[in-house]
Amino acid sequence: MSIQWFPGHMNKARNEIKEVMPQMDVIIEVLDARIPYSSENPMVAKLRRDKPVIKILNKADLADPELTQAWMAYLEQERGVKTLALGEDKVGQMHKITELCQKLVPSKVGPGKQIKAMIMGIPNVGKSTLINTLAKRVVAKTGNEPAVTRAQQRIKLEEGIMLYDTPGMLWPKLENEHYGYRLAATGAVRDTVVVYEDVGSYVSEYLLRTYPELLKARYKLETLPETDWEFMEQAGRQRGCVRAGGHVDFTKFGTILINELRSGTLGRITLETPQMKEVEEAQLAIAREKAEAEKEAKADARAKKRAKRRR
Repeated sequence: MSIQWFPGHMNKARNEIKEVMPQMDVIIEVLDARIPYSSENPMVAKLRRDKPVIKILNKADLADPELTQAWMAYLEQERGVKTLALGEDKVGQMHKITELCQKLVPSKVGPGKQIKAMIMGIPNVGKSTLINTLAKRVVAKTGNEPAVTRAQQRIKLEEGIMLYDTPGMLWPKLENEHYGYRLAATGAVRDTVVVYEDVGSYVSEYLLRTYPELLKARYKLETLPETDWEFMEQAGRQRGCVRAGGHVDFTKFGTILINELRSGTLGRITLETPQMKEVEEAQLAIAREKAEAEKEAKADARAKKRAKRRR
């Protein structure tokens, strides 16, 4: 899936984060509970090194609760990682974030001391809303469109924590094609670059395997077909997404499907599992090795060609 999602302000943000990261005591990374793997920026792991991190699985009220628990257990296997699942009602759980910060950096707790915490997350993951709740006032601009936050800012919290906000940042190179589909499905990239027919097909294929009963109930289908396009055809007709000539408008139905996924109307759905991450990481490793081998082969061929010309 081809998406141009690394505009200039994100590149600038990456460089600024790299510069101030050494000063931080703890990192707070906000993930989308529906896609904890695809919304986990690989640059965070590289930049934070051995600094402790709190991974917040946001929008947990939209995600499959069993898989959210599985993801939390999986993520906490990594040294220095603590997790917290948050839904729409965040106010009552804000103290857990500050308590985790203090627990992870006990040497910075006490009179005259301050914990420096950097909060990071991909666009439209709910980071700004979380910051406003933590600060108990509106300090970060919120919106349903990705990339609302454009610059770093510092927010002083009551519990002796200085919070460093960063712009929502995606990574410059998309190696895993599944990332693009999942990020598009959950609204992490602008709708202007989303092909709803394609994303709807991808989501349909996954939901047919993992949440068939939710599809049956929502689209009033007694039985489900085997393929994504057959499902979109049947459900599209059921929803009246029919153009002149009796053909189903797959773009229209894809838009309906994705919007109902995003809003939770379809049900509590998670689009990936820890096992899927393991498989996809293994596939990526193989692809990287192959690409590196091809790069070396081309370099050798060029070197031989230059040597032949010199003779």
